[in-house]
Amino acid sequence: MKFRTMILSYIIPLLFLACGEETAKPNIPLPEPEPPREYTFESNPSWADEFDYEGLPDDTKWSYDVGNGDNGWGNNELQYYTEARSENVRVADGLLTITAIKEEMEGQEYTSTRLVSKGKGDFLYGRIEVKAKVPEGRGTWPAAWMLPTDWAYGAWPNSGEIDILEHVGYDQDVVHISVHTKAYHHSINTQKTAFRKISNASTEFHLYRVDWTPDYIRGYVDNDLLFQFANEKKGFEVWPFDKRFHILLNLAVGGDWGGAQGIDESVFPAKLEIDYVRVYNLKE
Repeated sequence: MKFRTMILSYIIPLLFLACGEETAKPNIPLPEPEPPREYTFESNPSWADEFDYEGLPDDTKWSYDVGNGDNGWGNNELQYYTEARSENVRVADGLLTITAIKEEMEGQEYTSTRLVSKGKGDFLYGRIEVKAKVPEGRGTWPAAWMLPTDWAYGAWPNSGEIDILEHVGYDQDVVHISVHTKAYHHSINTQKTAFRKISNASTEFHLYRVDWTPDYIRGYVDNDLLFQFANEKKGFEVWPFDKRFHILLNLAVGGDWGGAQGIDESVFPAKLEIDYVRVYNLKE
């Protein structure tokens, strides 16, 4: 009995010690998440319009969205988008000028232009640059942006949208860069966006750019980083940006955002001027 007691007096502490060793966790820090891969772009554009000619926009690069919100797009704006009408769009002196005019057409109070590169300039990833000067005045809503060419994941916002530049005239000099997806869009107040107040947005040209890669979209104003959106690898609801997109250039009037503080009719005709549009391929 005395021997058994001695043995137990040794075994029991060892058992407690062993249990403690099994449950103790080593103090090893978790590994840092890997930073996103950095991408580079070619130095020469693969697609561009320098607007170094005269007349209507180059019809090998641009087509027109014609009409108004009755076509199933738009945001309750007041313009009618015309096709190849020099009063609303022209190229001269090295610039593309889109002009919004106060005049009735097809039941709308204003006319303007919405250029699209669909079918003539469709891209999957790349660096997209637009050098532009926006109009001023309440009610103006210029934009340079991108929409999916094939709508592979369904109607907006499922297939995505990339906004390179937006400006509303009642918020002078504040420029916006955004993306919209099924999970992140303004209709449910989850949109991914960034804005900045810059100097002389309506009197000087500024460079607006997005770098679109498989892992991120970044937006820049005058080459200063403004916006970042990472691919969360959670499916098309978050990242539909693995399909072709095309470029749109337009000047809207009024609408849910552009007309939120009314319209100053005295600022029309209003002009969106663009020096160039350039697309650089993503390097392999």
